[in-house]
Amino acid sequence: MINENINTIRGVGGNASECCDTVEVHEELLNIVNSTMPEETELYDLAELFKVFGDSTRIRILFVLFEAEVCVCDLAAALNMTQSAISHQLRILKQNKLVKSRREGKSVFYSLADAHVRTIIAQGREHIEEE
Repeated sequence: MINENINTIRGVGGNASECCDTVEVHEELLNIVNSTMPEETELYDLAELFKVFGDSTRIRILFVLFEAEVCVCDLAAALNMTQSAISHQLRILKQNKLVKSRREGKSVFYSLADAHVRTIIAQGREHIEEE
């Protein structure tokens, strides 16, 4: 029984994380990591950006915008949602610089802010489709 508990702690069998058998800090690797680690504010901003991609409605909106520049009315119809719900999500996407807007008469048209947005989604799809 004691060996089973030790093996579980070490990650052998069970669902525990795998760990080293001994504690040995590799200073040269830590120096590389510490010299390349972004500032905390940049890490926070990056985490906040990825949170935006955590909502399937926003992802659906981005997929529509991959195909065309559209107004809120078009998005609402395409996604079978209210204009209010679409506007709320567009505000979040715009605040995070993922979409941009332009006014034409009484309509406001939305499009992807830049090619990075398409790349981020493409990389995410590629990742989830890996075996």
